[in-house]
This record gives sequence, C-alpha cells and structure tokens, in this order.
Amino acid sequence: MNPEHPEAREAPTEHPEERERHDGRDVEHGQDPERGKPIGRRIFLGTLGLGALGVVSAPVLQRGLEGFLGEAAQKDPTGLTGLLPNGGGFRYYSVTASVPRKNAGNYRLTVGGLVDRPASYTLADLRALPQTRMVKDVQCVTGWRVPDTPFEGVRLSELLDAAGVRSSAGAVRFTCFDGAYSESLTLKQARRADVLVALRMQDKDISHNHGGPVRLYVAPMYFYKSAKWLSGIEVTEDVEPGYWEKRGYDIDAWVGRSNGRDDEPTT
Repeated sequence: MNPEHPEAREAPTEHPEERERHDGRDVEHGQDPERGKPIGRRIFLGTLGLGALGVVSAPVLQRGLEGFLGEAAQKDPTGLTGLLPNGGGFRYYSVTASVPRKNAGNYRLTVGGLVDRPASYTLADLRALPQTRMVKDVQCVTGWRVPDTPFEGVRLSELLDAAGVRSSAGAVRFTCFDGAYSESLTLKQARRADVLVALRMQDKDISHNHGGPVRLYVAPMYFYKSAKWLSGIEVTEDVEPGYWEKRGYDIDAWVGRSNGRDDEPTT
C-alpha cells in the first residue's frame, strides 16, 4: 500500500498518498498479478467523488474501525476500501492485495548503491540512533489534510553520512517490502532536516497499516512521497521516477507547488 501515500490515509491510485490519509494500504506501490491489479490514476480520482461520507469520531469506535479497514484493505485488490471514512484524518490506500508483516525480529533496512560503506539496520539499530521529532501538517495530493501530525525517527541525512555517499551520486531511491512501491528524491532533497526514516507517528510506533515498522517521511511534499513499509535506500546517480510518478504525478512534489495544486505549504 504506500500514496500514502496516504497512511493511515495514503494515496493515488495509497493513491499516492497514505499512501495514507490513513493508509491501511497505500496506493503507492505497483504489484504483480497475484497481489491484485494496480489502480489507475483516472479511476482512482474518479472514485474519490463517491467518498464524501461521515467520519467516526468516538475513540473506541475509531480504533475498531481502523483495525477493520486495515485488515479489509489487505484483502481488497481493488483499493476501493480506501474510499471508506476513517477516524484520525487518514484514509486507507494500497496498490497491492497484501503486504507481509515485519517486526523487530525480521525487519531490515539496507543502505547501498553509490556509497563507501553499505549497511543493514535492524529495528533496534534504528531506535538506538538519535531521534528527531517534528509536528507538521500532512497533505494528500487528492485534497485531504491532517493538521499537526507528529512523526519521529532518524534523519535520512544521518544514514547517508554514515554510509559515505560518493561524489558521483545525485539521488536516492527508496524501495518497500510490499514488493511494488518505490520513490525517489534528489540527494539535496534527501539531506533536508525535515526528511526522516520514521519509526513513530502520532506518538506511537508506526503500525503495519500505517506503513510500519519503518516508513519514509518527507515533510514538505505530498504524502505519496512518504513511502510506507520502507526496506531499501539506494544512492543513485539520477532520480528514478517512483510508482506514482510513472503514472503522471510530479517527481518534485512540493505541497502547493506541484501537481496543479495550490495547497498551503506543510513546512
């Protein structure tokens, strides 16, 4: 699922986002026939018009609904589960029919490509590194926005510095353990202080449905850039279009300055 992309909602067709507004599944990823068909951008945007429903707000009901939608989304290859309302401001989106679950025992994040010191991090390794917390709005390219959303994790720039990025590098590519989704940033974008390898969201460990245990968080861009279920960081020479960029979305997805939208910036 990853946007997205959004998570909790996550995105386009996670749709790109939530990938989450809430994301149980983000439409951020591509998929093979056994996982279900990817949803096209035109179909996704068209079906969004059917989703103007109410939101459950009672905390107990909200948690129950989130759990139900997350599990339902895992078994829904159409992605239409993402049109159902959900509490917390996020929606569920996904581009695959299922996503394997990872935990502290089997999760690994690899850093490689044009680096001098390739690395592999466990969840414990990432938790042991200095953590950065930021609270900013999350903006989906489809229009929804979740204000004041806390994310916490390791600055991507710290992992890149530890790996020793080579002089020929110009971009970073991200892969996800759903087996389909990918994203990219320029090296300059990736080194921003507001780009995290996130371990916590809304002051809780990131759940599977929100792209956990580890996801990317790119604060100043539309949520489809914040890839869920992050498994690989590859330093490359040039930007490689990600799942949603190959389907018409902007690569440089600055909030309010891309994708034909004029939303207020999130940073």
